[in-house]
Amino acid sequence: MSMKAQIRTDSTGNITVHMRGGLNYEHSAPFKQELEELIMENPRSIITLDMHFLDFVGSSGISTFVKTIKELNKDSTKVRLSNVKKEFIKVFKLYDGGVLESIIDEFDNDNIPGFNNGLGMPGKRTFEN
Repeated sequence: MSMKAQIRTDSTGNITVHMRGGLNYEHSAPFKQELEELIMENPRSIITLDMHFLDFVGSSGISTFVKTIKELNKDSTKVRLSNVKKEFIKVFKLYDGGVLESIIDEFDNDNIPGFNNGLGMPGKRTFEN
């Protein structure tokens, strides 16, 4: 299973990386390199990894992924996780519970597949009555 990522920048300069497919050992190292380059090119941006469409996180790739998140957030939070599925949270907890501090909005969109923010992209509600 391959992994693809689509990068979007919002009006404040923060970046969301929409991950699709699977994250395994084969994809972990190139993904780490891409994240490091993204941070170097955008040092003031917060990068959110949207895992909503990630179907698979392999046990062999999780160690590199967790180490990458911890390394990149060593001095300050630069990378956050969003829309993390319950089964992936369990894997993170088994490997290293500390990475959970980086998870935000783990249940965005009420876990409703296909929720749309009106812009053609899955996303948070913009207001509530």
